[in-house]
Amino acid sequence: MSLNYKPMIKQKILCVDDEIDNLEALERMLRQKYIVMKASSGAAAIELLDQDRDREIALIISDQKMPSMTGVEFLEKSLLSHPNSVRILLTGYTDIESLIEAINNAQIYRYLTKPWEPVDFKMTVDAAIERYNSQQELKLKNEQLKKAFDELSVLDKTKSNFMILIN
Repeated sequence: MSLNYKPMIKQKILCVDDEIDNLEALERMLRQKYIVMKASSGAAAIELLDQDRDREIALIISDQKMPSMTGVEFLEKSLLSHPNSVRILLTGYTDIESLIEAINNAQIYRYLTKPWEPVDFKMTVDAAIERYNSQQELKLKNEQLKKAFDELSVLDKTKSNFMILIN
């Protein structure tokens, strides 16, 4: 067993759609590999995110066309509480302005159309989770590298002081 071994944990995915049938379909497709949280509106999803502020949600999947708050608006707001989450936008409409807004304002990883093709959808979700995991690993490695650099800086200064005393 290597020193870098990490047990596999199920990542959390938040699915947001005002159509309950879609939420249930998403949960059925994803629940074997992931912990699936569901919300039927942007406002309900924001409440869930606020309750889970300290715990990471790897992926947020949101429908675009919802009453009172679009998917882009919700995903943009989700950046405040969960900036590390990867985001996917679902829509039954091919509105190019929504796509541009989603990419520019809500940092969308992918834009998928409804109805989705299950195999492609699962592959997209797996790739998004892999991206999240890679980002988290890179963040951890950067923190470890900074700590090692700080420790080496202290040792270098100590060595320099020692050399001054010797001379």
